[in-house]
Amino acid sequence: MSTDMTATSQPWIEDMVEVAGVKLQVVKGGSGESLLILHDEMGHPGWLGFHQDLAQNFSLQIPSHPGFGESEELNWVMGMRDLTGWYLGALDQLGLEGMSVMGFGLGGWLAAEMAAMCPQQFKKLVLVDAAGVKPPTGEILDMFQVVAKSFIHDSVLDPGSVPEFQLICPDEPTPEQTENWERARESSCRLSWRPYMHNPALPNLLFRLKRLPTLIVWGRQDPIVPLSAGQLYHQAIPGSKLTVIENCGHRPEVEKPEEFISLVQEFLLG
Repeated sequence: MSTDMTATSQPWIEDMVEVAGVKLQVVKGGSGESLLILHDEMGHPGWLGFHQDLAQNFSLQIPSHPGFGESEELNWVMGMRDLTGWYLGALDQLGLEGMSVMGFGLGGWLAAEMAAMCPQQFKKLVLVDAAGVKPPTGEILDMFQVVAKSFIHDSVLDPGSVPEFQLICPDEPTPEQTENWERARESSCRLSWRPYMHNPALPNLLFRLKRLPTLIVWGRQDPIVPLSAGQLYHQAIPGSKLTVIENCGHRPEVEKPEEFISLVQEFLLG
């Protein structure tokens, strides 16, 4: 499918790609250098304003991870390290190397694992409120203790002030959206259950990113993954930059889109 939201909007397409033994749903749009975007624990939220802004300067590649959206499951993938190995192989087959990558939440964890395993694969790395490391202070919220809609609602500091909130979490979600949320929760559980949402070894491997320019973006009031996790990433990744966005929860890309886009574009284009 495709859309032209306004006369100046960048069109996007949704495709099914057979790669590394699975049919993968991929959304593509924009022009310029390729930018790989890895969605969070609730799946790809749809083409939003921040995608549209990034598409002015980048060719976005947004896969739905295996087991999320319409992408097929991989039965042998039982944890994040399995998914990391599969993704690196898939990127090889797709010829997507030397590109920048941006990961959100669980997708940030995936991006960090891939970069630690194969840092030369990427040009630049952006981690946005990423899971993957155990917060020194506070805990990662257990998404399986609440229903999907409550988890998304609670991830945003002030839903009423977020213009796109009804797009990512409508009052009455469609059956398709509800099904995608439940599929995402099931897949997230398989990837991250024990230990929950982190790899104890990862902080000890992040020194490998010393030559990979890395930007870490965090909402000051993130209720899902505490800021202390972002600070740990910053300490563990040599030369990384940590930027904290004030009055913001787990989703700076929709809560503070102008500030978020300014930070990310300055970093990626610099």
